[in-house]
Amino acid sequence: MPPSVARFDGAPTLLKGTGGKERCPSSHPHPVCRGGRGTIAAMTTDTTGTVARDGESRPGGPADSPFIRACRRRPGPHTPVWFMRQAGRSLPEYREIRATVPMLESCRRPDLVTEITLQPVRRHGVDAAILFSDIVVPVAAAGIDLDIVPGTGPVVAEPIRSAADVQRIRLITREDVSYVDEAVRLLVAELGDTPLIGFAGAPFTLASYLVEGGPSRTHAKTKALMYGNPELWHALCGRLAEVTLAFLRVQIDAGVSAVQLFDSWAGALSEADYRRFVLPHSTAVLSGLVDAGVPRIHFGVGTAELLGAMGEAGADVVGVDWRTPLDVATARIGPDKAVQGNLDPTVLLAPWPVVEAEVRRILEQGKAAPGHVFNLGHGVLPETDPEVLTRVVALVHEVSSRRADQG
Repeated sequence: MPPSVARFDGAPTLLKGTGGKERCPSSHPHPVCRGGRGTIAAMTTDTTGTVARDGESRPGGPADSPFIRACRRRPGPHTPVWFMRQAGRSLPEYREIRATVPMLESCRRPDLVTEITLQPVRRHGVDAAILFSDIVVPVAAAGIDLDIVPGTGPVVAEPIRSAADVQRIRLITREDVSYVDEAVRLLVAELGDTPLIGFAGAPFTLASYLVEGGPSRTHAKTKALMYGNPELWHALCGRLAEVTLAFLRVQIDAGVSAVQLFDSWAGALSEADYRRFVLPHSTAVLSGLVDAGVPRIHFGVGTAELLGAMGEAGADVVGVDWRTPLDVATARIGPDKAVQGNLDPTVLLAPWPVVEAEVRRILEQGKAAPGHVFNLGHGVLPETDPEVLTRVVALVHEVSSRRADQG
C-alpha cells in the first residue's frame, strides 16, 4: 500500500445514532463511511468517472450517483448536496493539519490533499467530494512567482504588465502538476461510488489576480488593462485558458467525475464587458472539455445579470450565488442547464429553524430547474459550526427523498 494512503486505515468519523450506536451522518452512506477502503491496485478509472474493479465494468459507480444524475438533468433518489469550501477552515481536523503547513505546500502533497478532501465526506455525508487545491496552483506551476499569504490570499511577486510578462506564463504538462494527478488517483480509490469534483479558476479571475498582484475589491488595474490594451488582455486570457484547460485535463484523465470552473470575480463586470472580454475565454475552456465525458459546472459571484451569458459558455450546470432565487436564475439560464446553489453561507450562523426554512425554500425553488444540486451561494465561512452542515445534508436528503416518494 502506498505510504500516502496508509493514514486512512482508521475508522471514519461517525455520529451517535439510536441506542448509542454509531452511524454515518448521511442516510445514504458512502464507502468511506462503511469502514471500507479502496485500493489503487484493484481499481481503474475511465474519464467518465465510472469506477471499475479489476478492469471490469459494473453498474452504479460515480457516473450513476445522485450528483452526476442531477448534473445530467436526470432524476435521482434525492437532491444531491455538497458545499464549496467544505474541505477547509470550518473543520477542526483541517485546522490541525494546516497549523504547520503552508497552503501551497499542502496543495502539492498528495497525502494531505487526499486526507483533507475526504474529511467532509466522512463528517457530513455529502454527495460529492471536491479536490482540495487552490485556483492559483496551475499558475504557479506555469512559472509565475506567487504565494498564498495567510489572511490575504494569493500575492504575485511581479504582476502582469506587458506582452513579455504574458510570455512568462508557460504551458503546463501533467508532469508539472504530477502531485494533483497522484492525489486524484488516490482519492478515486478511496471514494468508491462517491464522485470527485475537480476544479480550476476561470481565465478572468486568474488574470485579475495576476494583473492586480493579489485580491482586489475594485479590479481597477484589471479593467484598465481590459479597456486600455484589449490586445494584451486577450493574449493574457488566451494563455490562461490554455493553462486552465490543461490543468482540468490532468484531473479528468486521473479520474474526477466532474469539473467546476470558478469565475469568482466575474460579477465585477457588466454583461457587455463580460461578453467581450471574458466569455470567449471561458468558452474556450469549457468547449475544450466537450469530449471529456464529465459534467462541467460554471460558477461566479455577483453574476445575477450575467447568468444568461454564463449559460452560453458551454457548462452543463450553472452555479448561482445567494442573491438570485433559483427559479429566477433558471429562467435566465434556460431550460437546458442544471443549476447549483444557493443557500447564503451566513444563514448557517443563524438558529436552526431559520436554516431549515431557508433550505426548504431553496429546494422548492430548485424544482423549477431540470436538475438541481444543492450548495451554498459561495464558500463555507470559517466560523460555521460543522454540525450545522451535517444537519443540512440530512435535511436536504430527507425533504427531497420524501418528495420523490410522493411522485
